Amino acid sequence: MVNIKGLTFTYPNGKGVKNASFEVNKGEVVGFLGPNGAGKTTTIRCILGFMKGNSGTCKIDGKECFENAEENMKDIGFIAGEIAFPENMRAKEYFEFISKIRGCDMRRCDELCKMFEVDTKQIIQKLSKGNKQKVALVSAFMHDPKVLILDEPSSGLDLLMQHKFLGLVNKAKAEGKSVLMSTHNFNEVERTCDRVVIIKDGEIRADKKLTDIKNLEKTFLEVYDV
Repeated sequence: MVNIKGLTFTYPNGKGVKNASFEVNKGEVVGFLGPNGAGKTTTIRCILGFMKGNSGTCKIDGKECFENAEENMKDIGFIAGEIAFPENMRAKEYFEFISKIRGCDMRRCDELCKMFEVDTKQIIQKLSKGNKQKVALVSAFMHDPKVLILDEPSSGLDLLMQHKFLGLVNKAKAEGKSVLMSTHNFNEVERTCDRVVIIKDGEIRADKKLTDIKNLEKTFLEVYDV
């Protein structure tokens, strides 16, 4: 469903992503691992069609991501590492706004709000980080997308909400969705992911099935020579 082949994007300072290749199949959750600055966010921005690579291809369901960004976004649920919301907007208003853009009804949204205990009457900017994260989760999943691109999705969530989130990801996998999850939480990866892709200095250094990894943390540290 998500296919990246030879993707290169170079910033003026020389950093970026270099000849990256990996895929996310239907019904698969892939953990995208690497410290800050490794190239994860750049790769994600190219998948979302926010940026176009200097070379290589980046496709969702066979369609080039940059050229078909608007069309592809109908099938994508996205959580950004740094979430920004409209000013002075209540959660309910925000969900209604997202619903109109995506052409979906509010039934799924209501179910998710109940699951994550979202107070839709509150102004989003006045919410705690954890509650803002719950708003982001609802907006990512509410239109039942085929592809989920999740950047630090459980950041700020308490233990109970983390558990609910992981259940939601596993349910999406069972329904045949494709999930790319960038996270620093190895426990999260071990409980949801089928494969892990490790990126270092903009290059993919490992792409392995989780069942082939005896110790995820050790494997990660070996890639980074720690």
